[in-house]
Amino acid sequence: MTHQIKLTNVDLDYYVYSLRSQSLRSAVFNLAVGGRMYKAAGDVAAVRALSEINLEINEGDRIALVGHNGSGKTTLLKVIAGIYHPTRGELSIDGDITSMIAIGAGMDPEATGLRNIHKLGMMRRLSRKVIDSRIDAIADFSGLGDFLHLPVRTYSAGMQARLMFAVATEFDADILVLDEWLSAGDAAFVQKAGERMQRMVEEAKIVVLATHDEDLVQRVCNRVCELSGGRIAFLGSTEDWVAYRAAAAA
Repeated sequence: MTHQIKLTNVDLDYYVYSLRSQSLRSAVFNLAVGGRMYKAAGDVAAVRALSEINLEINEGDRIALVGHNGSGKTTLLKVIAGIYHPTRGELSIDGDITSMIAIGAGMDPEATGLRNIHKLGMMRRLSRKVIDSRIDAIADFSGLGDFLHLPVRTYSAGMQARLMFAVATEFDADILVLDEWLSAGDAAFVQKAGERMQRMVEEAKIVVLATHDEDLVQRVCNRVCELSGGRIAFLGSTEDWVAYRAAAAA
């Protein structure tokens, strides 16, 4: 099987509120999402968050999505992960995806850590049998021990992050979609998490990474897609992107 992600003429619109809203509020929203506001049907405003995205990502690609805050990189990442559906255009994906975007989404603070492992696994469409077979490995990697029998609301932020990360990275996939280079918990866990993340990147067929870290881009990625105002401003090899950035700064 050949693994591929292909976006053809993809737009994504956010429908927001009545055009009678204050112009200042509209301007602030435009700035926040990096798109362009226009009038939709009736008395409704919309923001074009992504516009005319044409992007083909093939097996072996480790592509970085870069750009300033509000440029559209996380929005594009969420389209690829299936969190958002394009307003127009086509998205086709060949291969199984593991996404680490807001990896704690769906966690129940009143449920125990063990119950949340099952809940998060089922959200990934995994069978109970598969989840049960990996419980011990997840528990061991998280290092939470007996805390897994307590409600998640009793956890510190670092403990919650360790549980989230352990679940999110336990199950392999062909395509790895990341929002920043995730780290979680204390220094010892961050090192362990970094080693696991590196292994996942090496084993995945395709990696799509949204990041601000230029050193990480050069270390991990062979292609770069730079976004500006919801449009592709640059698409090419990492080496060409470094030259492009240097020329723009000159």
